[in-house]
Amino acid sequence: MAVKWTAAFLLLQLSCCFSSGMCGKVLVWPTEYSHWINIKTILDELVQRGHEVTVLASSASILVDPSKTSAIKFEVYPTSLTKDDFEGLFVKMVNEWIYDIPKDSFWTHFSQVEKLTWKYSECVQKLCEDVVFNKKLMKKLQDAKFDVVLADAVSPCGELLAEILKTPLVYSLRFSPGYSFEKHSGGLPFPPSYVPVILSELSDRMTFMERVKNMIYVLYFDFWFQTFNMKKWDRFYSEVLGRPTTLYEMMGKAEMWLIRTYWDFEFPRPLLPNVEFVGGLHCKPAKPLSQEIEDFVQSSGENGVVVFSLGSMVSSMKEERANVIAAALAQLPQKVLWRFDGKKPDTLGSNTQLYKWLPQNDLLGHPKTKAFVTHGGANGIYEAIYHGVPMLGIPLFGEQADNMAHMRAKGAAVTLDFTTMSSADLLSALKMVINDPIYKENAVRLSKIHHDQPMKPLDRAVFWIEFVMRHGGAKHLRVAAHDLSWAQYHSLDVIGFLLACGAAVMFVITKCCLLCYRKFATPRKKGKQE
Repeated sequence: MAVKWTAAFLLLQLSCCFSSGMCGKVLVWPTEYSHWINIKTILDELVQRGHEVTVLASSASILVDPSKTSAIKFEVYPTSLTKDDFEGLFVKMVNEWIYDIPKDSFWTHFSQVEKLTWKYSECVQKLCEDVVFNKKLMKKLQDAKFDVVLADAVSPCGELLAEILKTPLVYSLRFSPGYSFEKHSGGLPFPPSYVPVILSELSDRMTFMERVKNMIYVLYFDFWFQTFNMKKWDRFYSEVLGRPTTLYEMMGKAEMWLIRTYWDFEFPRPLLPNVEFVGGLHCKPAKPLSQEIEDFVQSSGENGVVVFSLGSMVSSMKEERANVIAAALAQLPQKVLWRFDGKKPDTLGSNTQLYKWLPQNDLLGHPKTKAFVTHGGANGIYEAIYHGVPMLGIPLFGEQADNMAHMRAKGAAVTLDFTTMSSADLLSALKMVINDPIYKENAVRLSKIHHDQPMKPLDRAVFWIEFVMRHGGAKHLRVAAHDLSWAQYHSLDVIGFLLACGAAVMFVITKCCLLCYRKFATPRKKGKQE
């Protein structure tokens, strides 16, 4: 029987290879946590279609577990970092971002965020060094002759590997602060008059003062804020390649940008031919719940249930905040399933059940689910959109507040501040989301938009990766903006030339007028005097 199943699987792979035109070899530079969940969904589909997928995983990787049986190949490289060091860095960053960084001061907030991202940058650069300076590993990768490199842009190095291996590069990306990568490397236009900057928490319908605020954000992220220590990365890339270069220049060579959003989430804005929206590619129909959870859900009767999860990176929280939340949940007529891994709150009600892990997608797809309390991570938001569930957002860090601002603008969510909300605030917001039908109606409307696509997001992502493999890149989709300087892109040289020409013409005309005036006006004056 095992032999039959193996033969059937191989036959399926071969049929996929023939239908797509080729079986390719994919090298992956991954990122941890929710980013890994997204990219692994793509990798599983590529493997199902017969492609050979190799993931570069460090010995300190948190979620990438090469020891598990998988059709995906893992190339594990040694690093001086330990798993505890790596995980500790993330935990410390998250806790600082949630509890320590002030939110009421723009400059103070983002200057401290910059320091946090630079710590992450140093860690990623160390991992990158451990790969590119490992001669044995690099020789093995070069001999493998990969057809494409798939990388997450928030962790640099994939573009360097693609350059060294002379292999086309495809990015998977949710966003970069201020859209700096997409703008400076991808060439994407972002008119500040109607495209709100990421992290600004604005919508595309801005008042005059909001447009002023948006412009300030644009200038700040363009000329001040740096997601990573760019000088350090530029020196490192130049050293490895043996010629002057920059991180932005290397990133600009990406053939395709697979952005993990869609028009159900995004505000309308300009795109380029080599940019594709693939938001919600991990979403899928709900599966039956375990008997224990199903019994608890059914015990809610007509009131239904509330699903509460603050994501994979925050399973526990400070005791005081936990008690504030538990006290509010205890007053709901609904049953609550709360993903929580900490000391049991003293104010926990009998209607609330704590779980270290929840089948979130399956719960959101259950007909008795009335609302989803979320930190605002893109994965959770898309599962809620997929199943048409209204949300209460409690953003914690990163782009979560901005994500929830999008959902709030589209009428599918209410948001609260995690550090300042009271039990009364949380209870009132939950009742609003559950009892006001407008939130459910808007969530269902977004769900219909999401499902009404000519091609599923996962199929679209895989198609473009296979497209790049088939054609050895996608140069015909890259705009000429990549070959222009900043001044040329904004036509400053042309504007300067035209102004100079206009000034020269005005100068000549003025001189001619003065000469004519002196020639004809002066004799008449003399005649009058005589």
